Amino acid sequence: MTTPRIDLVHPGDLAPADLASWNELRVTTATAANPFMSAEFTQAVGRVRPDTRVAVLRRGRRSVGYFPHQRGRWGYGRAVGLGVSDCQGAVLEPGVHLEAQYLMRACSLNAWEFNHLESGQDLFLPYATGQFASPVVDLTAGFQRYERHLREHARGFLKSARAQERRMVRNLGPLRYVHDERDPAALRALISWKSAHYRRTGRRDPFAQPWITRLVHLLADTAAPDCSGILSVLYAADRPVAAHFGLRSRTVFSCWFPSYDRALATYSPGRVLCLRMIEAAAASGIHLFDFGRGEAAYKNSFKTGDLLVHEGALRTTGPGAALHWLRREPVGAAHRLVRDHPALKRAALRALSAVGTARGR
Repeated sequence: MTTPRIDLVHPGDLAPADLASWNELRVTTATAANPFMSAEFTQAVGRVRPDTRVAVLRRGRRSVGYFPHQRGRWGYGRAVGLGVSDCQGAVLEPGVHLEAQYLMRACSLNAWEFNHLESGQDLFLPYATGQFASPVVDLTAGFQRYERHLREHARGFLKSARAQERRMVRNLGPLRYVHDERDPAALRALISWKSAHYRRTGRRDPFAQPWITRLVHLLADTAAPDCSGILSVLYAADRPVAAHFGLRSRTVFSCWFPSYDRALATYSPGRVLCLRMIEAAAASGIHLFDFGRGEAAYKNSFKTGDLLVHEGALRTTGPGAALHWLRREPVGAAHRLVRDHPALKRAALRALSAVGTARGR
């Protein structure tokens, strides 16, 4: 079969037929239609990042695939929304045969970095240098079946969450949960809590980058079947105590930015919020609740299984690609060394904590 023709366009210039074709391909070919892989997510990133492009693969007049990416200086490419995107790759019609180097040349890229490449992306998986678990909750059988799973596999965790719920009611007032909150003040409170958490733990605050803040506010107003922003808030006597902003498609809920009022940390409000979110997600037709890559004890308690995501970089053979390797690979190798050795990882976490303490002074 002939190699598809490739046209490069800004996501804002995609025709309505392409948007529909893109999302239809995701629904019919992906085992989990993650909203980060939707046309709407790439369009939102395109509105806040002018370097966003989509390679549209065509056979004749028919579109057979889409490869969203960002292109920086010297032809260095990145997955769309790299740093905040939790699912990455290309959207291809089954049977499309494409050489990775041909795609790179067509996009004028020397390299393309990814850190949340979904499994099944056979075009890019040979270039992965690491893989990570993304804890998930299977809700295909409904919330009651999931609750039985928790009683069987995390009974103490569930019992503690319910007890904390009752404590909040006794000491703070009646609880109210809003699954899809539209009050802008609640979103501002969440961003404030989350930024403070990043600074306190010595980590880079993504909200210090204006484009990320703009992206979150833009997605908060997005309500499309394949990508909707969902702000979930737990109130105690009308006081917000925990909140989360994430994305959903028709069947997948992707966690993104959770946080809570630190003054109420002893009540574990984040845990209570998460349980309410999973129940509401199941009631709204969600089949898979994805916590996203990253280690956390609460994720392991809530999860029913794991997906795998991958990181790495696809490079060409020219001098630009060699320079990219020199700039990125030593740092990447150091990160992998720390991650793979518990003692080094503990030391790194202590160092981050010390940085966070110093910031707070």
